[in-house]
Amino acid sequence: MAGTATAPRLPRQAAFRPRLGSALLSRGIVVTWLSVIVLIPIVALTLKAFSTGPIEFWDAVSSPQAVEAFRTTVLLSLIVTAINCVMGTAIAWVLVRDEFPGKGLLNATIDLPFALPTIVAGLTLIALYGNDSPFGIDIVRTPVAVVMALLFVTLPFVVRSVQPTLIELDKDMEEAAASLGAGNLTIFRRIIVPNLRPAILSGAALAFARAIGEFGSIVLLAGNVKIASVYIFAKIDSGDPEGAAAISVVLLLISVGILLLMGRFAKRGLPI
Repeated sequence: MAGTATAPRLPRQAAFRPRLGSALLSRGIVVTWLSVIVLIPIVALTLKAFSTGPIEFWDAVSSPQAVEAFRTTVLLSLIVTAINCVMGTAIAWVLVRDEFPGKGLLNATIDLPFALPTIVAGLTLIALYGNDSPFGIDIVRTPVAVVMALLFVTLPFVVRSVQPTLIELDKDMEEAAASLGAGNLTIFRRIIVPNLRPAILSGAALAFARAIGEFGSIVLLAGNVKIASVYIFAKIDSGDPEGAAAISVVLLLISVGILLLMGRFAKRGLPI
């Protein structure tokens, strides 16, 4: 009985990978661009902060006004981040899982803080909740006004981080859990949240970093509320650029530290 002839196996062709010149050239362009846009300005800021000496740097960042500004900024940023984690996830859930009239408009509205000048948010809040508020509510120059402004400018981060993960989430796991008798709360807590945790942490880190350095939306609202970015502006206005640079370096370290910490949590799958 004659054996069945097998077709010769053709050699596998490597997938086409377009490159910007050679690998060395591509990396050089990327490193140069990042250096010009990010690394060199950060180094210049750090040198400016220490230009008068480490003792003066420490005096600038440890003064009572600076410490109060750091404490208030971090506290309000944490509050905003916590609210964003809950409401951003809820908004992303509605946009992905529900169908309703005006969904496209709502989805486009999420990106409005990216396109709108942030100072417009401050002016809007003053018009709504200032001395001439149509609702009879005056919260300008209070921490509440600062939190509302920060919520506006950080709204998209958690939403846009969670949306792609929700779209790709396998619904078979949810259906299997439901068929075994699991309730909606159990399914959400044991299946959906663990899959969304890295995206939520990523969006939260970005929201915190944005909130801690925000200036435009709160400069008209802060009043006597000590916010680090407003304090930096006051330092520059009073002719102390070295002190302003020192405060900026500390804010930079806080932001980078939070980004690294959240990234570590997301990578290891630690609970929120």
